[in-house]
Amino acid sequence: MHRRKTQFATRVNRVALSLERRGVAATYEAHDRLLANRTARRHHARATRPVLDEMQQEIVDRLRADGYALLSFSDLFPDPETWAPCEESASAFIAGCEQGVARERATGEVASELSRRPGKEFVLRRYPYGSALDIHDPWLHLAAGRRMLDIANAYHGFWSKLEYVDLWYTPPVPESTQRQVSQNWHFDYNDRHLLKAFIYLVDVDEETGPFEFIPGTEPGGKLESVWPWRPAGRGYPPPETFDEEAKQLPVKTFVGPKQTMLFCNTAGLHRGGFATGKARVLATFTYDSPAALKSLTQRNYRFVTDNGPPADPVVRYALT
Repeated sequence: MHRRKTQFATRVNRVALSLERRGVAATYEAHDRLLANRTARRHHARATRPVLDEMQQEIVDRLRADGYALLSFSDLFPDPETWAPCEESASAFIAGCEQGVARERATGEVASELSRRPGKEFVLRRYPYGSALDIHDPWLHLAAGRRMLDIANAYHGFWSKLEYVDLWYTPPVPESTQRQVSQNWHFDYNDRHLLKAFIYLVDVDEETGPFEFIPGTEPGGKLESVWPWRPAGRGYPPPETFDEEAKQLPVKTFVGPKQTMLFCNTAGLHRGGFATGKARVLATFTYDSPAALKSLTQRNYRFVTDNGPPADPVVRYALT
């Protein structure tokens, strides 16, 4: 009898989850086609369009053609002074993670100062959800600057929201360790209009858990039918079969030196962070549409300011 009740409860939960997903998907589609994104597109159409320089335009063109664009940080930000505060912040974050991980391995106890998200404990994060950030934070300042926002807005065709700003530290594990969650092939379910930027904060080779992407699997790409994107949909193909299928697809593996920069539409299939030899450390920003924030996701930070909202309407829209 207990077993029958358990099976019934499982079926009820499955039906409830399915109904919830349908409701979320319907809300997302309404905001994408009629509500929030329509307003964002109107802003973009009516405002004075930014003039992209050659590097910015090349990034947008690559994104439209391939779903990704690879470059060096200095290609987009040639002034060394732009990198200096980021380097200082990254060095402090890396040192703290290294100390915490060493203490955990020595004592077998969890270091409370290391920020982890439930379900993805293998990644250490600089900013827990709800972190208060102001424009003086070097990473928010970089991500919310017009040089980055103009790329995101030109690619999307609307004023984008800056959803996520963080640093990730992934300690290495033995090669025999089973891949977990986002270390497997998946798409990000929170928006079809997704743009992520990654900046490697250490040299990344095959043993450092490089980011991998299958160009063309993003919405609108020539391979989107391989595992079609759906709002709140099944983001993870079954690894027991798809890992073999992926070997026949044009997988791009992004190794590179420190300060390698990558823009990618992660609504396409990707994976990363399976570090086996050295820790992977990177900065990551997510630009998406207002529809995503209305229905499928939330920011990981709170923008705070003592001087009122930013004067630039594009920046203000991205942060609020």
